[in-house]
Amino acid sequence: MSLSIVKSMLPGGVVQIAPRGEIDVDTAYEVREAIAEVLAKGRPARIELNMRLVTFIDSVGISAMVAGFQTAEVSGVKLVVTEPSRFVHRQLWVTGLLGLFGAPEPYFADTPTPEVLPGA
Repeated sequence: MSLSIVKSMLPGGVVQIAPRGEIDVDTAYEVREAIAEVLAKGRPARIELNMRLVTFIDSVGISAMVAGFQTAEVSGVKLVVTEPSRFVHRQLWVTGLLGLFGAPEPYFADTPTPEVLPGA
């Protein structure tokens, strides 16, 4: 599976970067580049890395997020994670990095899981 990244402006000068797919050894650089691109264009009030649609992240992906956080910090911009998928939330918690990214709560879809009926 590949990775796609959508960048958008939110109210208050906040830039949202929303990756979709897997962030791994093959795609992690795309997250770093997206953050660097935003910072090259100006100094947003904050960068929100919306991780709701990320299905997998490995150690290289986590490293890319940390590098992005550090790059933003040097520029005086706060980078936070919003709506992490359950998988991303777990990886950030296991690595002790949840607090670094603003201690976001995991994202749970509003749609309930369909109930499987007996005999279906």
